[in-house]
Amino acid sequence: MTDTNDKRVKFEKNSILRVRIDDMNNLGSGVGRTCGMVVFVPGACTGELLDVRLIKIAKSYLVGRTERILEPSPYRVKADCPASKRCGGCVYRNVSYQYELDCKRRTVEACMRKNGLDVEVLPPIYGEPDRYRNKAQYPVGRAKDGSIAIGFFAGKTHEIIDVREGCRLQPEIFAKVADYFRDYLTSQKIQPYDELTGKGTVRHLYLRRSESTGRVMVCVVLTGRADWMSGFASGLRDAVPEVSCVYANINADITNVVLGEEYIHISGEEKLTDRLCGREFSFSPASFWQVNRPMAEKLYKVAGELADIRPGERVLDLFCGIGTVGMSICPPDTRLTGIEIVQAAVDNAKENAEKNSFTNADFICVDASDPTAVGRELARLESDGGIDLIFLDPPRKGCSPELLRLISERTDARIVYISCGPDTLARDMALLRGLGYQSSAVRTVDLFPRTGHIESVVLLSKGEVDSKKIRVDMLTLS
Repeated sequence: MTDTNDKRVKFEKNSILRVRIDDMNNLGSGVGRTCGMVVFVPGACTGELLDVRLIKIAKSYLVGRTERILEPSPYRVKADCPASKRCGGCVYRNVSYQYELDCKRRTVEACMRKNGLDVEVLPPIYGEPDRYRNKAQYPVGRAKDGSIAIGFFAGKTHEIIDVREGCRLQPEIFAKVADYFRDYLTSQKIQPYDELTGKGTVRHLYLRRSESTGRVMVCVVLTGRADWMSGFASGLRDAVPEVSCVYANINADITNVVLGEEYIHISGEEKLTDRLCGREFSFSPASFWQVNRPMAEKLYKVAGELADIRPGERVLDLFCGIGTVGMSICPPDTRLTGIEIVQAAVDNAKENAEKNSFTNADFICVDASDPTAVGRELARLESDGGIDLIFLDPPRKGCSPELLRLISERTDARIVYISCGPDTLARDMALLRGLGYQSSAVRTVDLFPRTGHIESVVLLSKGEVDSKKIRVDMLTLS
């Protein structure tokens, strides 16, 4: 065994180290140190003493595989999902949920410190950690025995773990749809797509579910149009009555992007309808909808507390999607403008505004990440009275410096920033701090239990901000 006290040691692959795990990262790896090097051990838990076999040696870090647990972690629990070891999606499945929440808070705190921000990060609001997802994108391919497999890619591979092995995050109805689809493809001798040869027609099974109605949208991703889709849709809706609409999506590109741009409505309704914060929203397959609806409601309640919207205020909702943020938080008489790049989502937003009596709402299809496009809309809004509040809910990559500088230069509106990436949130907060903004405490909300992701929301303003901006009763949402 390598002497881990000797900092002059030369590491060799497959050698055994004894390592004490001091922390966990958001990829589900235990983090320890030995001989002046950081060691990452997938699946290891804080506090454990391990014998670790080195499987990767880099210049500034090591990666090891647990050979033997000498002292187990007090946070370790038995994984309760049959697919979790092979799947790799639930990186915290082997620790208690309360410790997972603590890890996520510390992840956000570390991002803030790394960007020079001395800001309080409040404990995560949380809910039910299982069966919360209303969306799944299952790859379709061949198992090792040649049968058709529908499920998840195993960690760092393209081997498909069949959904029949179970998934604690998905509703059970999804497995029922996948079972019917697998049997249909097998009986009709329809070939799944093969990434290596480029042959086959079926790439993915894309499912969405409305929690308020229980209805399911099914979308089959194909390399081209298929005559058999009508027969499949008819049989599926007979076998699984919860299925209310069926689509085909065409993706003929050689790519790892799941969805193509063309959607073909095959059968049933054209949209799903769900409820959020007392409002009703319809969405098409191309439109974004939060995958954890109950926790999205809690997220938007916190954002609403931070926004503190006053009568007559004018609100800009950037990256608005189908309008969920603005319409979940604002009263119906708000002068609300939404900006979104996906035309189908903009169409849904306009329909949702009418459905929820937002008579002063306007939704525009332009790129919310493009400073030039947003600048044109800001100029138009300024000529019509200006803006008091901006909702920012960007994708994981956050906002560009150019967009944030444009907002700072063109308006004094306060900003409620909703983020699914704590590293990019901290980066953007640091930039805004340099532009004269102050911030509230950062509130974390666990929309993605058992995974490494965490949602955060914060108020930023050029005026003075109460760092404890969230009322005490909002802290009891969990």
